Amino acid sequence: MCGIYGTTIKYTDSQVKSKLERTAFRGPDKLDWKSVGKNHNLIFGHNRLAIIDLDVRSNQPFSYYHTHIVFNGEIYNFLEIKKQLQDKGHQFKTTSDTEVICAAYIEYGDAFVSMLNGMFAFVIYDEKKQLLFGARDRTGQKPFYYNLSNNDFEFASQISSIQLHNSNLSISSQSISYYLAWGNVPDSYSIFNEIKKLDAGHSFNYDLTTKKYTQKEYWDIDYKAENLFKGSYEEAKDTLESLLKDSVSRRLFADVPVGVFLSGGIDSSMVAALATKSTSSKIKTFCVKFNEKGFDESVYAQQVADHLKTEHHVIECNYKEGIDLISNFCHYYDEPFADSSAIPSMLLAKYTSQNVKVALSGDGGDESFIGYHRYNWIKKGNYANMIPYPLRKIASSLIHMSPNYRHKIMAKALQFKSIEDLYLEAQTGLDISWINNNEKTYDLKEVKYLKHKNKNLLERMSDFDIKTYLNWDINTKVDRASMAYSLEARAPLLDYRVIEFARSLPTDFKYSGNNQKRILKDVLYKHVPKEIFDRKKAGFAIPFDEWFRTELKEYVLDTLNEKSLKQIPNINVKKVQLYIKQHMDGEWNRYAQIWQLLVLKQWLDNNGTGYTIQ
Repeated sequence: MCGIYGTTIKYTDSQVKSKLERTAFRGPDKLDWKSVGKNHNLIFGHNRLAIIDLDVRSNQPFSYYHTHIVFNGEIYNFLEIKKQLQDKGHQFKTTSDTEVICAAYIEYGDAFVSMLNGMFAFVIYDEKKQLLFGARDRTGQKPFYYNLSNNDFEFASQISSIQLHNSNLSISSQSISYYLAWGNVPDSYSIFNEIKKLDAGHSFNYDLTTKKYTQKEYWDIDYKAENLFKGSYEEAKDTLESLLKDSVSRRLFADVPVGVFLSGGIDSSMVAALATKSTSSKIKTFCVKFNEKGFDESVYAQQVADHLKTEHHVIECNYKEGIDLISNFCHYYDEPFADSSAIPSMLLAKYTSQNVKVALSGDGGDESFIGYHRYNWIKKGNYANMIPYPLRKIASSLIHMSPNYRHKIMAKALQFKSIEDLYLEAQTGLDISWINNNEKTYDLKEVKYLKHKNKNLLERMSDFDIKTYLNWDINTKVDRASMAYSLEARAPLLDYRVIEFARSLPTDFKYSGNNQKRILKDVLYKHVPKEIFDRKKAGFAIPFDEWFRTELKEYVLDTLNEKSLKQIPNINVKKVQLYIKQHMDGEWNRYAQIWQLLVLKQWLDNNGTGYTIQ
């Protein structure tokens, strides 16, 4: 787990060093860079967080025969690939996965990336072919930004490394509108017009001679439903348990201490339970505690920890520590990002990193196994969608007269002609009228996963969320929060074999009646008593709703005063002022929009000077 950087631009050594120092938190164990390539026209840089083979021999940039590499991530099946390569005559001088990537590239060419089971973003310089080959993992767990301009190529793990010492950038007005709607800047866009993200599940070639850049997809979800599971429910359950055991076991492999994030929910409890079965060592588990009613689930995490006999750590979160993290938020999330659970995620990572260098998480279960609340209410909404549209419009106008804001949301939902459009707009809050220049909000390539007819609605929503919410939001949140404190986060449920198996299962194996994540729960209940989980599902949320009306009220009103709001692009200031008043008066829960604006204002204050917005 690290930070990578590379460029063909002729920066000075001090400039390159400062670019690496900007993201040194991603890898504090070793900062290094070197010139490679014909006529030394290429610089590779690296911030190392040493996890496997701690010896200096595995420091990067790393060279293997005619290849040089900078690599961020972990390859969980590298030992099997290494054995195959040794059988073909390859020799190795380290015990790292980095060296195996280079050897696999030499042996198999570009196609080797499909062999990798892991989270990764890397670039290989091939001296013989005078090209760069790079790739990003299947679900975007590891970030990759790049800038192509003036016949030069620059890439990095975080946008700030490219941004530094670069005067040829402009802020994207369209990306600001995307951010205000989605809460993040979708792939393959970034907050700057000139900087792009490499799409998850894609690789690229950049020819250093011709300056030509090409990109291709090496993995995708089976959205056409061509590989369906044909066995029984019991067979599926056994297969899933076997896959999960293997996935967890692989992610426990490290030369440093490993722990588990344990919220007390289904997914993290599954990971913790299988981790305790995979090692004779006592597993360390970590959770966050909130004092606010309705937000504290630490008691359930404690019950799971007691049952599994883990060494459990509870981290208390209060608004004072929360606001300290808010004040420096954009230093780590260096483009606007509005998932408020990033704050408790950072707090969790901060204290976990004091005990271990690697932590396993339960991310990915809700998307693959249909676990979110919204799947349930969209399923119910689909029944209402069967009512003729003219009648729904009449019902909507009547319900909208209610002063209750939840009734107004219901009224808005009844106005959509298709359930797919309702789901899309629900992801952006059902009302984007406060965002100017919002015409392209849903004009994204990922919409195809929702609007085709190869699968039923629940499966299409699940596919869409894997390609969007999981990639753009969850994985971004976890990467930045964990790396802010030099902690490696690994997600067993994001093993591509688990995702592919889940996508192949009949819907009722995952969602039967009102039982969401059915098969995942049945596997879990073999290891942890069902009674612990007989409660309403809760998300990993921070009590901003309450804090914005109490402890943080003055902070919100000062930061988002009328003068400040007029400095924020693409918003309807009058409507935003109304939203803030509604929230402070308790009429409507507008904390999501308020948090989005706070984050964007902070980012603009720290980054906006000197850039045009276009």
